[in-house]
Amino acid sequence: MTLHEDEIPVDEALVRSLLEDQRPEWAQLPLKPAGEGTDNTMFRLGEDLLVRLPRTAANAGSLRKEQEWLPRLADRLSTRIPEPVHAGTASAAYPLVWSVYRWIEGAEAGPGTVEDWALFGADLAAAVRELHGVGLMGATREAPLDWYRGGPLAPCDPWVTEALADCRDKAGDLLDVDALERMWRAGVELPESPAPHGWLHGDLKPTNLLVRDGRLHALIDFGGLSVGVPDAEHSTVWDLPETAREAYWDALDLDDDTWTRARAWAVAVGVSGVSYYWDSFPAFVAECRARLESILAAG
Repeated sequence: MTLHEDEIPVDEALVRSLLEDQRPEWAQLPLKPAGEGTDNTMFRLGEDLLVRLPRTAANAGSLRKEQEWLPRLADRLSTRIPEPVHAGTASAAYPLVWSVYRWIEGAEAGPGTVEDWALFGADLAAAVRELHGVGLMGATREAPLDWYRGGPLAPCDPWVTEALADCRDKAGDLLDVDALERMWRAGVELPESPAPHGWLHGDLKPTNLLVRDGRLHALIDFGGLSVGVPDAEHSTVWDLPETAREAYWDALDLDDDTWTRARAWAVAVGVSGVSYYWDSFPAFVAECRARLESILAAG
């Protein structure tokens, strides 16, 4: 499945050749697809490893961030996070960096894996609080740790406005885009967050939250790892049931302005996903629509 014009094709044969060249001791292990995100393609390697390859050159920097910072964050967090075990280098066969991680057992958060959503919301809040409280270890909000979701809303207004217009054309009969735009504007018009900069995961949607025995077990996919203010970090709770969302809000004691800015971020990411992936990734569009419908239902 190709999602981007500048995407680099990846298949099992290519991954096998990379392993033969750089980690021959792993080259004969069983290899099978383990999912495709918007930024990376994954393969499970044997029982204990995961290979992750960026789809485009623009995504390669995310893996470098993970390779540098995840080992330093892991010792400071109670919730499990990915453990890089090999930093793959560019080659003639594949011109980008790539990574191998320890496999983390678990299933994504959803109705079939979580029974007590209030408890899950509190678990997620505790993991977020802990991550945000980790010292910066000299990191600052500079490239490559300056991802847009850790900054203010206003600079994003031009492309969000364009995405809202495109969403209105493509899904206006399915979504109340006017109401979504009002929610976006409500966030933009607020003062910028006074919160100090901290570590941010960047994309805590359910597919990046692994569950074991009904409880949050791991946070995965730190491609959006950045340093910044936490407003956008809270935006993905609209992907969860209302019970989890309320428990999360209560546990973190979020004020109304933070919640309004977080909701605006949720709108921004949702409408941009509908706009960009409308023709190429229907499953992801469905995720974005579900988020936007949840926002509209909550009001």
